Amino acid sequence: MPPTSKSSTGSQREEHGVPLLDLQRQDAPLREQFMEALSRVCDSGWFVLGPDVAALEENVAAYCHVKHAIGCASGSDALLLALMACEVGPGDEVILPSFTFFATASAVTRLGARPVFADIDPVTFNLDPGAVKPLVTPATKAILPVHLFGQCASIDALAQIAQPGGLAVIEDAAQAIGAELDERRAGSLGQIGCFSFYPTKNLGGAGDGGMLTTHRDDLADKLRLLRGHGMRPRYYHQAVGINSRLDSFQAAVLNVKLPHLDRWTAMRQANARRYTERFTEAGLDRVLGLPACAPGRRHVWNQYVVRVPDGCRDPLRQFLAEAKIGTEIYYPMGLHEQPCFAYLGYAATDLPETYRASREVLALPIFPELTAREQQLVVDRTAAFFRQASGGHALAGPKFLQQPAAESRSTGSDALPD
Repeated sequence: MPPTSKSSTGSQREEHGVPLLDLQRQDAPLREQFMEALSRVCDSGWFVLGPDVAALEENVAAYCHVKHAIGCASGSDALLLALMACEVGPGDEVILPSFTFFATASAVTRLGARPVFADIDPVTFNLDPGAVKPLVTPATKAILPVHLFGQCASIDALAQIAQPGGLAVIEDAAQAIGAELDERRAGSLGQIGCFSFYPTKNLGGAGDGGMLTTHRDDLADKLRLLRGHGMRPRYYHQAVGINSRLDSFQAAVLNVKLPHLDRWTAMRQANARRYTERFTEAGLDRVLGLPACAPGRRHVWNQYVVRVPDGCRDPLRQFLAEAKIGTEIYYPMGLHEQPCFAYLGYAATDLPETYRASREVLALPIFPELTAREQQLVVDRTAAFFRQASGGHALAGPKFLQQPAAESRSTGSDALPD
């Protein structure tokens, strides 16, 4: 996960380059509201669950267009609790992408189940339904798509695969609060949605926090039971749960921030559009794969991730770092390549799109308060790198990645509000 930034603001920004993320720009205007909300928690003496958490659950349920939202201690715990509620256990298999953060797969293995990694779509980076279908076996218990970088996966196609065998579809929406597929919100598309409030997320708290969403009364009741040691009533345990309660300080901060989320999302969308326009104007779409918004999606741009082919990704990142421009690699290898999953027997290239993406992706600054001038600096330094690499000649040549194409990119761009 990207580090929080303490970069300066104002005229010093240019001197110090461009941070990957600067939380101070977002949080500073809300400081007094944070302090008032936290003071109320202190005065109440209710530090775990309680009225602030109940209010956040109600607010998130309304925002995600679901009946229930259940707070928990982290996004990682949300994934674990969702799998527990769907009774995933030893001998079961869960199909999920390899191109994702570690928590998606670790939740599966912690329950004694086997992660089965499927390849991704090369444009959206999300789970490819065509790669999922052949992996379904009698042992498959669930499909766990990730709405990566802020864009919904192809849930409807995955649901069609899941339906005949009664498989659960659990959404890892940690990076995608507010994202939509055909005007339906992330977290409302599967049986359970899982969210993270880690500070770097689009809706980030002041520490760890998570949320689960569902339409179903039975699953909501089970999730509430499991997050508190399976205890109901006090000291009587109906199930073996875990200790994963959202604390009131985090809920209080998030209740202050949630009303601003759509405005921050619009700012991210405007930044994404500006990047795409300026990279294209500079001819950099010939040497970079620019991210696309798939049809029918509301992309919330948790990350703006370009693809840098031909072994140029790491040199470009170093070149940008010398100009104090922050970048990150999400992710440097697929989970199927991680040493802890060697027992599964995957070769690195068994998932070719995942392998290629992990060697090409580079995330650029996209936080809401990023200025147009800072974005232009990112574009200018990227152009300078490729001019240097080409011996000073103008950029030329075919685009490395023919995205569906101008159509998909323009669909996404035109849909982005100012």
